[in-house]
Amino acid sequence: EQTLNQMLSEMDGFEASEGIVMMAATNRPDILDAALLRPGRFDRQVTVPLPELADRRAILDVHCKHKHIGVDVDLDVVARGTPGMSGADLANLVNEAALYAVRSGEDRIDMASFEAARDRVLMGQRRESMALSDEEKEAIAYHEAGHAVCAAVLTHADPVHKVTILPTGMALGVTMQLPIEERHIHRQDHIEDSLVVRMGGRIAEELVFGVYSTGANNDLVGSTELARKMVREWGMSRRVGPMAWGSQGQVFLGEDLMHTRDYSDETARIIDEEVEEILRSSEERCRETLQRERKGLDLVARALLEHETIDGAEVDRLIALARNGGAPGPNGHPPEGSGAGAREGASLTADD
Repeated sequence: EQTLNQMLSEMDGFEASEGIVMMAATNRPDILDAALLRPGRFDRQVTVPLPELADRRAILDVHCKHKHIGVDVDLDVVARGTPGMSGADLANLVNEAALYAVRSGEDRIDMASFEAARDRVLMGQRRESMALSDEEKEAIAYHEAGHAVCAAVLTHADPVHKVTILPTGMALGVTMQLPIEERHIHRQDHIEDSLVVRMGGRIAEELVFGVYSTGANNDLVGSTELARKMVREWGMSRRVGPMAWGSQGQVFLGEDLMHTRDYSDETARIIDEEVEEILRSSEERCRETLQRERKGLDLVARALLEHETIDGAEVDRLIALARNGGAPGPNGHPPEGSGAGAREGASLTADD
């Protein structure tokens, strides 16, 4: 509080004729004291959102200007594959691509270097030293296959970009989805399919092994939060209706954003029941989907066990093969010719 008062005192001491402009930046405008934003202080606010496609391309041009770029690099493709990245993220991406090219013995940054760098920026560093048992690998393979199959067959889910069972970052396995185009609003059918995809790992474990594991923890946390927002904030519940509950209370410098419960205990009970209903419904849809696509689930899981990383096109091909009567070959692997390619590319979301 003393720091705030001193800052306000110094700002009020400027004369208009001195030609001094004070600028400040923050990622948490919600915790700023209102006194800082009054006229004569920081009264003009400029919002700087994450860059759009054209902005990302321009930022990449700047950071690639003094780099040796390969002839196969298409920065338009790189820009399309990096939604949600900030300018700093893109700068880091170019630097990581340069490092990858040097480690690979290349004299220029090629497209493969950009793709590998994108995976590292979005997923984290691969944990080469982590040893998993065969039983754990099989569980992770079916878990990620459950996510991938649901994402591949549901109409409103984002397409699968890449699936891996290699420990990466804090995850034991990752299923990445990449939207076809940038999305600024989210329809209810897209959110509902997203919930089903999140349930895919847990339900795959149930169908194959008959028990659950702790691997679905992050999925459950994300699903519960998404379902709660559907009910409390977005009016996507018939029982609660078109109301937004849980207003944001007054904040003070140094304190986090406070959420007040502006509804009764009875309404809270209804909200909890609606959240559970949404999650139960998503779980049942997921179960029906994976039971229907069980052969595809097996093929994708076995491809992951053999190749560790496959792309979205391979997931689609294996599901189509299963639908057309394809069956696993000897030793539990997919039939000859169905090997999964480990082509890398743009990443967006990671699970587990």
